[in-house]
This record gives sequence, structure tokens and C-alpha cells, in this order.
Amino acid sequence: MSQTPKNERDGCPDCLAGPAPANICVGVGLQMETWHTPDCPQWTIMQINLEAGSRRIEEWDAWAKGVFPAAHEHLKQAAAAMPPGTAAQPFIDALTELVQAQADTTGFVVLHQWTEILERHFPPQLPDPDHTTE
Repeated sequence: MSQTPKNERDGCPDCLAGPAPANICVGVGLQMETWHTPDCPQWTIMQINLEAGSRRIEEWDAWAKGVFPAAHEHLKQAAAAMPPGTAAQPFIDALTELVQAQADTTGFVVLHQWTEILERHFPPQLPDPDHTTE
């Protein structure tokens, strides 16, 4: 029978809070929990930083959504302008396909899609069954 280790509880050095119904616990379910009172300066700073980070991510996301279509189009034009059959062709094709896959999704291109695309443009070198050594 295995026992789950108990979480370490730590009171905030500013407000000296501990577990109580009115207090806030940071790190619930993690190895270390820190407790704060609702008016704790450290808790307030954490909240301000979280909100600022969320705003920054929303701004970056809006910027990227505005810029991505034009950047994607420039990539496609540059790829089309490259002479076919160059040594860089598999890289150009893979990058173009990966960017298109990103354009087709609202999230991230997942690992299996990356793998399928890269394997298509850079197939693994499998042993030739006609030239086996014995």
C-alpha cells in the first residue's frame, strides 16, 4: 500500500496566513501550498501579474491573427518563386505545408501532424529488402 506524501503548507511571510475558510491557497494539489489572506500584498501582486499576463497574451494573439494571413501569403509567394528541384525543395515544401496546417487550425499543429508532414518530405531511410547482407 503506497501512501501519497502530504503537501507542505507554508504561510505567506507577509500576511502569515494558514489554512482557513477565508484564506486563499496557492498550489492546491501541488507539493507546496502557500496560504494568503484576501488582502495580502503578495496575493494582490500575484493577481495583478496574472491579469497583466492574460492581457499581454490576448494582445499578442490579436496581433498574430492580424499579421499571420499576410505573412502566410508572403511565404507561399516566396516558395512559389523558388526554382523547382533545388536541394532546398523538401525544406520549402515541408515549411509551406506546416504553415498551412497551422493556418487550418485554431490551436497548435499537433505532433502527429508534424510527424506526418516531415515524414512525407523527409522519408526515413528503410533497409532495401533486395540488398540485404547475410
